[in-house]
Amino acid sequence: MTRYVMAIDLRRCVGCQTCTAACKNANATPPGVQWRRVLDIETGEFPDVRRSFVPVACMHCDEPPCEEVCPTTATKKRADGLVTIDYDTCIGCANCVMACPYEARSIVHEAKFAYGDTPIKSEEVRFDPARIGVSMKCTFCVDRIDEAARTGQVPGRDPEVTPACVNSCISGAMSFGDIDDPNSNVSRLLAETQSFRMHEELGTGPGVYYIWDKG
Repeated sequence: MTRYVMAIDLRRCVGCQTCTAACKNANATPPGVQWRRVLDIETGEFPDVRRSFVPVACMHCDEPPCEEVCPTTATKKRADGLVTIDYDTCIGCANCVMACPYEARSIVHEAKFAYGDTPIKSEEVRFDPARIGVSMKCTFCVDRIDEAARTGQVPGRDPEVTPACVNSCISGAMSFGDIDDPNSNVSRLLAETQSFRMHEELGTGPGVYYIWDKG
């Protein structure tokens, strides 16, 4: 079996937002919609204050609550662990938006562009009407993962079939791969470090691991 996951080393993340920009560029999301965000968290009290940066997006859960509440089965979890949305089947009811404990989904009900009602040339070329009035979220760049199945390349190792955010990370904080493969980069990394998954207590089984210390 294959189970794709992401590992994010919080010790390395500098909060540059390059992953956010790379995601927006790769997926042409509309203004105000960020499939990948970076939380800027301040802890402690003066003068002992620390800032932490936590990249967040869809967690591609083992037990996705969004799938359970979808009345049309538009949201599905694939065998490789990716949670996908069929835009043709989605009716935009927003059940999944409300069910997601990670606030990873959004719905845009009308076309929006950077400078008003008229798209610039790049927006016009990449505008996807199928994403109006339906739920949207991070896909782990599913088109790249599917390309790997055709080319024999390895997601997480070969940039062409690795999520855009991982490729863009200037500090090497983000990794991607098959956690069921003991020789994959993420398996080795997680075996050598201490990590947690966000809101594990909810039983969702998130597919994103946050590294916070050495093993």
